[in-house]
Amino acid sequence: MTASPDLRTVRSAAPELLRSVFRQHAAGVAVITAAGARPAGFTATSLNSVAAEPPLISFGVGTSSSSWPVVEAAEHVGVHILGEDQQELAATFARSGADRFGPSTNWRSGPEGVPLLGGVVAWLVCRVVARIPAGDHRIVIAEVVAGDPSRGGRPLVYHQGRFTALRD
Repeated sequence: MTASPDLRTVRSAAPELLRSVFRQHAAGVAVITAAGARPAGFTATSLNSVAAEPPLISFGVGTSSSSWPVVEAAEHVGVHILGEDQQELAATFARSGADRFGPSTNWRSGPEGVPLLGGVVAWLVCRVVARIPAGDHRIVIAEVVAGDPSRGGRPLVYHQGRFTALRD
C-alpha cells in the first residue's frame, strides 16, 4: 500500500526539499573517472542508461567539484559500477580533498588513457558527446566505446544518506 499525499505537509521547492525526497530514492553507486594532467574521479549516483542505439549513458557532475575541470576537458570517461563490498572506495571518491588515486586505490590506464578501477562489478569507457548546463551541474552524455561486465556481483546502493547493499 502506498501513502496518500498529505497536503498539510507540502513544502515549497528548495534544495533541501529535493535532498529530503531523494534520500528516499535508492540509487546505484558508480565512480566516474577521467584522465588529465592528474587523473580525476568522483562518486556518482546519477548514472543513467540513455539509449541502446547508439549506446549512451548520462551522469551529473557539479561545476564546483574538483573533478569538473578534468571532466570538462576530457574526450573520454570511465564509468565503474561498484560492488556491495566497495563502500570505502565509494567514500574515497566522494570525499573532498582525498587522494583518490593514491596507493590504496587499485587502478590502471585503460582504453583511451582513461583511469580504470580494479575489482569493480563492471566498467565502461565512453566518448563524451555532450555537456548540458543544468543549474550548478552539467549533465554529461557519453557513448560507450568499450567495457567489461564480467566480474558481476551485487551492486553498492546509496539510500538514506549512506552506502548500503541490496537485501533479499
